[in-house]
Amino acid sequence: MAAYKQVICNQVLQSIETVMAPEREGNRPENYNFATEDVNSEFSTEEERDKLAYCVTDVPPWYLCIILGIQHCLTAFGGIIAIPLILSQGLCLQHDSLTQSHLISTIFLVSGVCTLLQVTFGVRLPILQGGTFTLLAPSMAMLSMPEWTCPAWTQNATLVNTSSPVFIEVWQSRMRALQGSIMVGSLFQVVVGFSGLIGLFMRFIGPLTIAPTISLIGLSLFESAGANAGNHWGISAMTTALIILFSQYLRRVPVPFPAYSQHKKLHTTNIYVFQILPVLLGITVSWLICYILTVSDVLPSDPNTYGHLARTDTKGDVIGQASWIMFPYPGQWGMPTVSLAGVFGILAGVISSMIESVGDYHACARLSGAPPPPRHAINRGIGMEGLGCLLAGAWGTGNGTTSYSENVGALGITKVGSRMVIVASGVLMVAMGVFGKIGAIFTTIPTPVVGGMFMVMFGVISAAGVSNLQYTDMNSSRNIFIFGFSMFSGLVIPNWIMKNPTAIATGVVELDQVLQVLLTTSMFVGGFFGFFLDNTIPGSKVERGIVAWNQTHQEAGGALESDEVYDLPFGISSFFQKSSWTRYIPFCPPRRPGLLDGYDANANSMDIKHLPQDQTSSHVIIAAASM
Repeated sequence: MAAYKQVICNQVLQSIETVMAPEREGNRPENYNFATEDVNSEFSTEEERDKLAYCVTDVPPWYLCIILGIQHCLTAFGGIIAIPLILSQGLCLQHDSLTQSHLISTIFLVSGVCTLLQVTFGVRLPILQGGTFTLLAPSMAMLSMPEWTCPAWTQNATLVNTSSPVFIEVWQSRMRALQGSIMVGSLFQVVVGFSGLIGLFMRFIGPLTIAPTISLIGLSLFESAGANAGNHWGISAMTTALIILFSQYLRRVPVPFPAYSQHKKLHTTNIYVFQILPVLLGITVSWLICYILTVSDVLPSDPNTYGHLARTDTKGDVIGQASWIMFPYPGQWGMPTVSLAGVFGILAGVISSMIESVGDYHACARLSGAPPPPRHAINRGIGMEGLGCLLAGAWGTGNGTTSYSENVGALGITKVGSRMVIVASGVLMVAMGVFGKIGAIFTTIPTPVVGGMFMVMFGVISAAGVSNLQYTDMNSSRNIFIFGFSMFSGLVIPNWIMKNPTAIATGVVELDQVLQVLLTTSMFVGGFFGFFLDNTIPGSKVERGIVAWNQTHQEAGGALESDEVYDLPFGISSFFQKSSWTRYIPFCPPRRPGLLDGYDANANSMDIKHLPQDQTSSHVIIAAASM
């Protein structure tokens, strides 16, 4: 026993050295990419490049969880804060920075809660939840309807009294209508997920449906990007250029940082900061330059002069006014109301979100060393995202939640697929939502800087949709026609309807409103034509991309057992598997005989031979602690 403990202690010391000196070469977490070479050049062979430092079920040291959790928060923060900033225009809040900060705090809190629920009880993969642009497009379409058009006086900052009951009712009435529509629409996702209907839907949805749907999300937001960037094109162009510089040109340039390890003592290690945090760095540098130009009075102080909104003092003392501690709660803006038109618009966004999330689950499984997600895990994941949208609507974010593709990509960069890291991210986002000053800080970002960020983000979203065409045969005139017609229709029809809002007159007001919202949502129009044409025009599954799409999503992710990754925690799966009737529940794991075969039932001992192959040092630490 003493010799065995010595072996364990030696491995514990090695695990500590692994984290403190991540630049060392080897087959343990020394290959950890956060502090070493780029993912495309770090390892000499493809097998070494694919090696994970921590797989999905591993538990890294607590300090590494916090560091990587912060990184995931920063990776997602651009998309999370962009949503309330865009919504503020439709809610007539563009001149109420304090309320904007409350919305940012609320969406951070809800994103954190939904992340914890998804990782613990949902699909159980290391996938972060946050605000979704798929619901932003129909929300803005709903808020652009004639009855929700902002009064002219709300567009003038000098006429807006943010504390007046009239102004509060103007924006809260719009928010309550948005909340109710999101909550009702999210019930559809809950039913589809927990009932297992998502599998039926996916039989008819392929790349030619997904590509125009996702691409038009980004393209439909070009006016918002232009409106923000147009307040000072020089500042916005600088922000865009910096983000491009950091994310594309400098991503393989290492930055030396001091580090310490038992082997090398005090030394320097290379961290690829530009690859990890390009958006944050671009915004921070532009923000700092705007501050310097503000204090030196280079930027105009007259609100009516071009370039005034590039100043950092235009938002007043919003940081001083914001509370240190705030607790967003359901119904904080009043009792939600339901709009039939809004519900149908949100449904279009919910369907798009479900399609995108299924793809994210498979990609996340591959990058985190997990086997492909089984049906019950996908059903739970989609259902839990529906519950997340329900919570987001109740809390009043004006949006829902979905899986973040950016953070799935971050798993491939860091080579850390542990879900405990995402748990840490969820806790951190909840903390960011509770500390009101954090949301207030984000609202002080100059408008042109936000516009520059939008230029990059919305472009990437559009390109991400087009990338789905890689599975199809684009030499086929059939596929070219379907994609081209869907994209063009998704731009032309909503643009014409917006310019002719009275053109739809069926005689039924509710039907007019539903058609108005659906036909002004580019994502719905393009996705509908893509779906209809792809399923009615003759074409083989290979030509349509269905075969390649399914093969990609069914690739094995790793050596871990499916039940080890996807079963519910706290003995819930074991409880369900004792009863035969649970096999009829789509979100329950299937009943398996000998669930605990191969594991020692004695909780006070852990034989080293029971550890899975290539297991990480965290399990060794647990074994040592139990002796």
